[in-house]
Amino acid sequence: MTQQSGGRRVVTNIALSLDGRYAKPEDPRDMSWVMPYAVTDVARDHLTSLWESATTALLGRVNAEGFLGFWPTVIGMEGADPRDEGFAKWLVESDKVVLSSTLREAPWERTTLADGPTAQVVAELKTTEGADILVLSSASVIKALLAADQVDRLALTVFPVTLGGGPRLFDDGLPAGQWTLVSQSAGEHGTLALVYDRVR
Repeated sequence: MTQQSGGRRVVTNIALSLDGRYAKPEDPRDMSWVMPYAVTDVARDHLTSLWESATTALLGRVNAEGFLGFWPTVIGMEGADPRDEGFAKWLVESDKVVLSSTLREAPWERTTLADGPTAQVVAELKTTEGADILVLSSASVIKALLAADQVDRLALTVFPVTLGGGPRLFDDGLPAGQWTLVSQSAGEHGTLALVYDRVR
């Protein structure tokens, strides 16, 4: 387990279209474009490699509701892929931090609510004990961390579709910086899994 000097590693993971979008323009919650690719071996192995070295999941409220509403149901599901079940168990058993200004009480076990600037919450989290902090597909959280130059490892799955519009992950005005490619893999349907580490 490699640790950054001065704290835990912040690892972000998100799926992107070829034109750099993470959601459809007309309905950001419609993730049907992701599904054919998310169940490929390369995508499943990619996610497994990320959660195996993490002890904390960091999510925005909307993603927390989606992830924590669905993934626990995979545990013990007939025919479930062992990698999916492994991730589901990790998500249930790991410490979770959910960024929310509206929730007053966490409806999930092992969950802490944080109502504050993302960069500040993460800076404090990095000083605590534990391994990687994994940000799971929460675009608003990842964008805030990129803007604050707090992402240590950037993990992307790139799917061979163009959405033709919708929100982009990489906004203009991000801090200039260099990244090094630490792993790359390609799989069925043209799915790409890429992992970059921030050069500091």
